[in-house]
Amino acid sequence: DNMMNLELLFWASKNGGNKSLYTIAVKHAETTMNNHFRPDYTSYHVLVYDLETGKKIKGMTAQGYSDNSMWTRGQAWAIYGFTMVYRETKEKRFLEFAHKLARVYLDRLTTDDLIPYWDFDAPTIPNALRDVSAASVYASALLELGQYTSGEEKQNYVDVAKTILKSLSGS
Repeated sequence: DNMMNLELLFWASKNGGNKSLYTIAVKHAETTMNNHFRPDYTSYHVLVYDLETGKKIKGMTAQGYSDNSMWTRGQAWAIYGFTMVYRETKEKRFLEFAHKLARVYLDRLTTDDLIPYWDFDAPTIPNALRDVSAASVYASALLELGQYTSGEEKQNYVDVAKTILKSLSGS
């Protein structure tokens, strides 16, 4: 969720706020990218850092199923966040990272309506609760990510987002 808040820092840096807010937002995105994800590009919900050194101690969850599971809302927030950071910086590393996070999410979707379970590793699937908030954020991220993408990948992002939006609207 920390990635969703960076949009305000970018906005403030462009609209009369201190220009250092831009640098703070980029540094935060870099730190998150380097520490908040497992090798398979799934995200932790929470990180514990050493207060003296700033080094990562461990990743965990407070809202997902387990410390090693993929909580759908957190992953969706990350996809949206890194897509937005690319929009603001035009740095390809953020775009490439957003693509990796989006692909992991898409690969884990198993529902016909593309509304995910609250956690992709919930033990009660297929009877687990669904997360419409995660679906909404993911659809929004895919629509924007599609703007920076071309060809089949772009069409796939747009098609998935449209399916989610239709499902959410009951159409």
